Amino acid sequence: MTPVSALRSDVQALLEHGSVHASPGGQYSFRVIGPCCRLFDREELPWPCCRLAWRSKEPSWRRVGRRFVPDLASRRCPSYSVELLQPGSRPTATLLTLFSMRLTPELQEWWYSRLPKSMLALNHTPSQSFAEEQH
Repeated sequence: MTPVSALRSDVQALLEHGSVHASPGGQYSFRVIGPCCRLFDREELPWPCCRLAWRSKEPSWRRVGRRFVPDLASRRCPSYSVELLQPGSRPTATLLTLFSMRLTPELQEWWYSRLPKSMLALNHTPSQSFAEEQH
């Protein structure tokens, strides 16, 4: 039996805008529109929701914190806005998370950073943020 870590590859760079790739299973292909951050909408939680801080039920109107938070299930994997290219049907725009790949720690910091400098307009690609850290 092969360990799961051997099946995953580390992501070294972003997929190029407009490039076409086959899906991991080879059933369809997709055109990359751009990288995106997959967010979880806390407003979609059923009422009432549970929080460890309360240790009980919490009504939806009393939730504390941001509405949109990074999706923990996809935080370590690259997510892209893509256009699915299926033979015999129209291209469909959707989000695709490549769970078979893992982001390197540096790339994960760029993708899901909480640092104030990550919100700067100059930080639109990882190469910009890596170049600043090395100088």
